[in-house]
Amino acid sequence: MENKNEIFKLTAKTFKGLEDVLYEELKNLGAQNLIKGNRAVEFEGDKALMYRANFHLRTALRILKPIAEFKISNEHELYDAIQTIDWSSYFDLKDTFAVDSVVHSNNFSHSKYVALKVKDAIVDQFRSKFKKRPYVDTDNPSLRISVHISHDQCTVSLDSSGESLHKRGYRIKTNKAPLNEVLAAGMILLSGWDKKSVFIDPMCGSGTLVIEAAMMAHNIPPGMYRESFGFETWNDFDADLLESIYEEDIPDVNAEIRILGSDVSEIAIRIAKENIENANLKRKIDLLIKPIENYNPPSEESGIVITNPPYGERIKKNEINSFYKLLGDRFKNKYSGFEVWLLSSNFEAIKHIGLKPTQKLTLFNGTLECKFLNYSIYQGSKKSKK
Repeated sequence: MENKNEIFKLTAKTFKGLEDVLYEELKNLGAQNLIKGNRAVEFEGDKALMYRANFHLRTALRILKPIAEFKISNEHELYDAIQTIDWSSYFDLKDTFAVDSVVHSNNFSHSKYVALKVKDAIVDQFRSKFKKRPYVDTDNPSLRISVHISHDQCTVSLDSSGESLHKRGYRIKTNKAPLNEVLAAGMILLSGWDKKSVFIDPMCGSGTLVIEAAMMAHNIPPGMYRESFGFETWNDFDADLLESIYEEDIPDVNAEIRILGSDVSEIAIRIAKENIENANLKRKIDLLIKPIENYNPPSEESGIVITNPPYGERIKKNEINSFYKLLGDRFKNKYSGFEVWLLSSNFEAIKHIGLKPTQKLTLFNGTLECKFLNYSIYQGSKKSKK
């Protein structure tokens, strides 16, 4: 593999709609030659930047290191191309490996079949060289290999993250339909929160948004809670370099920022408390068990609300519409001076909020297309506020 200071290409994967904030995060880390793509940002950097990207990026799901690119049109060309890579330079017989594949091509109908052909090519190369084969471990491999095929273009990468980076390590329990940590961080960054004014999630569920906000406010890198990264089992892993990256940023434990969460569910708040304690943020976040119609924000002149209300999968249509109308009334009457951001996939219910959004962004919560809406709440009319 590369020497310590060699510059090489990398790709950070994310959710659709978060490419801009991921681009900014990478730029702030010192990444070079950034190119925005679809659900990804390509960039260049050295080994230290690859480690930092895994440790610091809040809106990345994976950091991939491309090692080969080919033009292929069928499974035989794929097999032959994979065999041209010297796999024994990346891992040994004693190591395990796994292959993930993403396919957007008429030439290949099934991503699992592509992964199987790649695995066969790697195993056959080892058998030919050493008369023995390495084994596959899909859960915790020594080396995770990523194959991406777009039309006739195939990119083979090493996955430096291992488990998806949304798995921070602080969340030990969830309630129903938890918000993905990377999406939550992306929502906060997109909102432009200043990390000083009061932050509220009045429907906080298991606490993902308030925890991500507290991590940002107190300068806690998202990799701080992780047990390991994929690159730690690579044969060129530099433990001293990773240790130095852990010590670069000192969390601002004395920052005084009010981060508040509330939920109607006693079970959700109990889970949120456990997750907050696991993240060592017990004294940084205040929680209440209250329905939103009874929750009053503090009397600060300004602040931000970011929340992920129910979308209505398990609620009757007229009930969810009434609930969204209640949300709009509540924001209008009780949150004067606040910027309110709301994520929902129920486009019909959104119409019943009765407030005009000042911004409307499209994000994806899993496979669900959502609107991320900003409402600037003024006392009286906008004209009098100005």
